[in-house]
Formats: sequence, structure tokens, C-alpha cells
Amino acid sequence: MISSSEYGSHSWELLVTVDHQHEEVQKEFLLRVTGDLHIGGVMLKLVEQIKISQDWSDYALWWEQKKCWLLKTHWTLDKCGVQADAKLFFTTQHKMLRLRLPNMKTVRLKASFSSMVFKAVSDICKILNIRRSEELSLLKQSEDALKKKKKKDKNSKEPVTEDILNLCNSPVSSGLSGSPGLYSKTMTPVYDPISGTPASSTITWFSDSPLTEQNCSILAFSHPNCSPETLAEMYQPRTLADKAKLNAGWLDSSRSLMEQGILEDDQLLLRFKYYTFFDLNPKYDAVRINQIYEQARWAILLEEIDCTEEEMLIFAALQAQYHVSKLSLSSEAQDFTCESEVDEVEAALSNLEVTLEGGNASNILEDITDIPKLADNLRLVRPRKLSLKAIKPYWFVFKDTSVSYFKNKESAQGEPIEKLNLKGCEVVPDVNVAAKKFGIKLLIPVADGMNEVYLRCDNENQYARWMAACILASKGKTMADSSYHPEVHKILSFLKMKNWTMSPQAVSDPESIDMKPECFVSLRYTKKYKSKQLAARILEAHQNVSQMTLVEAKLRFIQAWQSLPEFGLSYYIVRFKGSKKDDVLGVSYNRLIRIDIATGDPITTWRFSNMKQWNVNWEIRQVAIEFDQNVSIAFTCLSADCKIIHEYIGGYIFLSTRSKDQNETLDEDLFHKLTGGQE
Repeated sequence: MISSSEYGSHSWELLVTVDHQHEEVQKEFLLRVTGDLHIGGVMLKLVEQIKISQDWSDYALWWEQKKCWLLKTHWTLDKCGVQADAKLFFTTQHKMLRLRLPNMKTVRLKASFSSMVFKAVSDICKILNIRRSEELSLLKQSEDALKKKKKKDKNSKEPVTEDILNLCNSPVSSGLSGSPGLYSKTMTPVYDPISGTPASSTITWFSDSPLTEQNCSILAFSHPNCSPETLAEMYQPRTLADKAKLNAGWLDSSRSLMEQGILEDDQLLLRFKYYTFFDLNPKYDAVRINQIYEQARWAILLEEIDCTEEEMLIFAALQAQYHVSKLSLSSEAQDFTCESEVDEVEAALSNLEVTLEGGNASNILEDITDIPKLADNLRLVRPRKLSLKAIKPYWFVFKDTSVSYFKNKESAQGEPIEKLNLKGCEVVPDVNVAAKKFGIKLLIPVADGMNEVYLRCDNENQYARWMAACILASKGKTMADSSYHPEVHKILSFLKMKNWTMSPQAVSDPESIDMKPECFVSLRYTKKYKSKQLAARILEAHQNVSQMTLVEAKLRFIQAWQSLPEFGLSYYIVRFKGSKKDDVLGVSYNRLIRIDIATGDPITTWRFSNMKQWNVNWEIRQVAIEFDQNVSIAFTCLSADCKIIHEYIGGYIFLSTRSKDQNETLDEDLFHKLTGGQE
């Protein structure tokens, strides 16, 4: 019997369902509570009533109707707004989740379903030994990709069994999110910078982790390429609208997995969301480098990013070289217990590290007293409607962030024919090394759109110097900036890879490399060429990369991917305020681009460096952005929630604040302040 005082006017019954595995014990419990009872008190009452002896520390209350966790245990039921009609679930905060990694391998691990996704991804990356977790996020697979998968499963005669790597015994998995796992300053596993294998001195650290030596190799090594038949069964975007669908499924980093409808054992994609790969180091980042390489490789094979035939052959050659290096390593039966000359290897790879940071702002002040300039004979090409292109030679002078051109060298002391300000312009390579064509396409912002101008260079060296100057000028930097010479070097090394000559022995013996050429290129080229023709062309390109090590081949592949004009662009279909038609918005690490949905041509570019503020009108789901010089834009997003674009912009600005002298702890509050929005 319950006394009358206990049945007081303020008490009421609260139904709580307990998520436990004991079939003989009831799952629903009625608790008599009052509005001033705190959440911790409710859980204590509940555990006393359940009478099951187990560790309840990972359990918390989930409010089903409101789709929210009641994690503030000191808050009262009244403060939370919980009343008698509330349905509460007492369930674990860490649950099993299947993640498809960039290398298309699926891992199964425990993740936090109650933390914000930003924190959950950080914990997942600790398990996988991937540094800089802020560059990654979780993505729901697009509807079109899921339809294609269902169709493939339906047509398959044999039941599809997916090979899943189980990592559910990790420290983070068991709810101890404070455990550093494999991710701390003093206990970071070190890898051999040549082969990417765990170094002998740290290999024992893997024994207490789910990331054993075998599992580590699954994550840190690329595995045999898939067949053209498998590739044909995968979803490939055909248009800009298709590409926009790929980016619609990013989860909100400021909310938990449960709040976004993710259930236990669901499958999500773990992907690099932000294309600014900071502080890449082969010594610590074997898994991270391999997963970036794999994301780049699949983007090229599935034509999620466009590249020329010449570039496709370079990517194929680098994949072939990786394949060959891996075979030679295994044939030598390398003993992982022997010490490698790490210092010498570091020195050999140090030049790669500086070129792989994805356009981060340099902290070194420019020497404004002596800004270099370029002056040379180039050809100017202006496309004209209804007529052939007009190609004329002029004397060009590049100074600060502007290009001026004159009739000839002698008239360079006077007024130029035209001065082109390149700040904020789009710079696109127009190169065919075999045909000795070295062009630079400039799309210069003007009041009513973009002014298209082509510069033609005579040779590789001239092209590299002028191209590097144009790229820096588009970011508002001059040739005095410390990144100018590395940029020239990067362009020249990419051109060198493209510059191959026919070798009779290579062509006559395509079997000299044990490979299926169709595995290294997109379907377009397997349809265009026969297998032997493709093998011969890949082998021609392979001659320039045949001396590269495993890790270097991957880093060069990433570098070549970064050189593509479309690199780092995430597309969304939007409707600009005042416009009657849909456009595509490209979001990059340093700019937004408005693109014509029909032609794919850029219309306008806006740089983040000129942005004053951005916000969202949550009622009409409209993003509004203000730039310098009284430029303002507003748009609604049609292919995804506007919060995704808002988070992208804030995320890139957050990542631009990173510096190498910081420790690796992130200012999570600043991230949420920049990306969360005031919904």
C-alpha cells in the first residue's frame, strides 16, 4: 500500500522502458516521481527497482517523443519539461555502428550515440588511429547509391556477404571515451615512411588495441583494385545535379546520432569532408594517408571529379606503381622487426610534406619592400562568339596580384593595353604535355559574371612560373609569399609525370607488370580502349613514376588529385534570391562558386577572405552572406538542408585557424559556435 503523503498532489507516474538483455526480467517500469526530482534521482530509483546486478554507468535516459537525451543529471523533470505522458528509454549511450571507410572496407565498432557527431567522430578516429579527426565526418549514403545497391543485390544469384572488420573491443567502444587509445602525444604509433608498416619499436602498442598489426594493414594499405564489372555496379554521378546528391547526407555535427534517427548497427560512410589535409606526416599518418588516397582514387574511378585522359593515365600509373612496390615488398618477405633508417627516409620525404597541406594560410609575413615580378612574351587568347579564337602575342608583366600586357617589350614603360586584377579569379590549367600545349585559363570576376581569358606559354618552365603566380594572386598573395617556389616545384613535378615518351620495350611487354589495366581507370576508358592498348599507355606513363616507394606513390597521387581544377568542391543545388532558376553552388576551402547548372560554367566566385558575416534565417531556411564592398547574397538550398552548407562554411573557417605550434587538442566550442547556427 502507498501512503496518502506519498500520493501527494505533486507526484505522478512515469513510464520508463529499460533496454537490457535479460529476457526473464520485465522491461517496463512505472516510477512514482515529482517534478522537482532530478534526472540522476530518476535513474537511481530505476536501477533500484530493476534489481539486476550489472554496470549501468553507460546508460542514460532517451526521450522518444522529443528525440533528445536527458544527459544533464542535475536538471529536474520540470526543468526538462518531462510530464506523465513522456516515454523514456533507459539505454546505452555507446552502441554498435557499421562504418564504410574511404577504402570501401566496412568496420564495426562501438560509437557514442549521445555525444555530438563532432565528438563521436573524434572518438572513432582514435580507434582507427587517424589524426586530425576534424577533417572527417559521417555521411548517409545517397538514395541513388542505395537503389543501385538494392538492384545489384536483387540481380545477384549468390547471397551477398560483406567482409566486416570487427573493432568492438576498443577502449572507446566500452564507453571509456577519456581513454587515449592509440592517440596521444607520448603513445602515437610510428610507421615506416617507405612502406607504411608499423615500426618495430611501437608495434607492441597495437596488442592492447583492436587495431592489431593485421587490422592496421587493412586500414593502412590499399588492396587489389576492383574489376570493371564491380565498378559498373557502383553508383556514378553523371551530372552536376547527381554530384550534388552525394553531399546531401552529411550528418549535423552539433547533434547526436540518435537525435538524427541513426539506429544501432546502421551503416554510415566515414569520409574526409573538409579538403584541407593539415600536417600530413608519413611517420604518424599511414592510415590517414591511405584513406585520403583511397577517397581520391574512388572519386577518380567513379568520375565524381573530372580529369583529362592524360591525367587519368597518370593516376593509373601511380596506382600501378603502388601495386608493384607492394608486390616487391611482400616478395622480399620484409621482416618488420628490423630497424629502418627512419631519419634518412624522413629527409627524403620532407619535400612531400610541405606540398600536401591543401592551401593553408601562411603565417610568414611577405617582404613588401621587394615583391618579385614576371615579364615575358606570352600569347593572349580571347574566346569570341560566332568566330574563331583570336590569338595574339603580347609582352606581359605580372606584379603584385595583377597582370598587365603591352604591344611589345619596348612599350612596357607606358600605359598597358589592359590590366587584369586576378584577386578572386578562378585559375584552370589548360595543358596537354604531349601536344606541347601549356595554357592558363583565367575566369576574372566582373560586374555581370566572369570574364574569360587564356594565356598561352611556350614551355613547361614558363608555364610553372606563371601558373603559380596566378594561383597565388587568386588568393590575394604575391610571388613574395613563401608558398610561391613550392607551388612552382609542385607544378613542374606534375608536368614531369605527364611527360613520357614511347619505350619500345615497355610497349612490347605489357605483361612485365602483373596488372589488369581496366582496374586502374574509370569505365569511360575501358570502353574506349582495348585491354592491351590501355596497358601499353599506362606503362608509358609508368616510366616516370617507376622508382617511387609505396608511401611516395600515394602522396604523389594525392598531390595530383589536389591539382585538378574541381578538387575540393562540394556541390549543392540552390535558388538565389531574386533568381527564377536553379543554380549549383560549389563550396571549397577558400571560396564559394555559383555555377550554371546546364553548362557547368562558373558564373561568380566569392572568397571567404572577403566575407564579413553569414547567417541563416531558419524560418524560411535561407542562407545570407555579406562580403566586402557591400556585396551580399542569399539563397535557399534545394538538394540538402541549409544547415549543411552553413556548417561547411563555418567548418572551413574553423580549420583555417589551426597552426602547427598548437597541441592537437581542438577548440570544440569554437567549432560549434562557427557551425551550429542559432536555430
